[in-house]
Amino acid sequence: MIQLKSKNEIEKMREAGDLLARCHQEIKKRIKPGVSTWDIEVFVDAFLKEHGATAEQKGYNGYKYATCASINDEICHGFPRKTPLKDGDIVTIDMVVNLDGGLADSAWTYAVGQVSDKVKDLLDVTEKSLYLGIEQAVVGNRIGDIGSAIQTFVEGKGYGVVRDFVGHGIGPTIHEDPQVPHYGRPGRGLRLREGMVITIEPMVNIGDWRSTLDSNGWTARTMDGSLSAQYEHTLLITDDKPLILTKLK
Repeated sequence: MIQLKSKNEIEKMREAGDLLARCHQEIKKRIKPGVSTWDIEVFVDAFLKEHGATAEQKGYNGYKYATCASINDEICHGFPRKTPLKDGDIVTIDMVVNLDGGLADSAWTYAVGQVSDKVKDLLDVTEKSLYLGIEQAVVGNRIGDIGSAIQTFVEGKGYGVVRDFVGHGIGPTIHEDPQVPHYGRPGRGLRLREGMVITIEPMVNIGDWRSTLDSNGWTARTMDGSLSAQYEHTLLITDDKPLILTKLK
């Protein structure tokens, strides 16, 4: 069931989103060769506690960590680890913040040191595809309009859009209806209504879109071993343009 959010719920989610955006700003300062994703995990857990928040995904369906940290060919749900990051790596840090009952979800892919022009293009295309999807998230449009805008752009650049993981409704729990695929046909799917809060989070591969799941039951990676990037925002559908909740005020 889709829940339209009250003004009080929206305000709490805005505060959570602002905190999450500030956390990503701090992560950006820390990502460099020699730092491990475990270092980032410890920082995020402490940062959220210091600001009166908790990592909502910690304990979700048995997940043990405050962050998902997906490196290179890992698409999503990578476990934080103590292996140092290397120059040329990319790493996606994804987290869900709970601040006074308000939830916000955002992921960002970071370049570690110097990366190739091809990798820079992957990151640029993936980020741009997110905002093209957000542009379609207006009252009266349909879920398929979001996915179509992302898929058309990404595949036009020669990359693959992951099908196995999608955006979703959020608040008061992590994953709610509707599902928000990053592929599709315009004019299809659920019609968007004022008061809906959703995530849009395209995962884009340099190669084939297909994924495979590691033996840990969580970590998804590209089937062909190619690199994967992801950018995600939580946003509110308003009677005007979409309001991104996970960017700095």
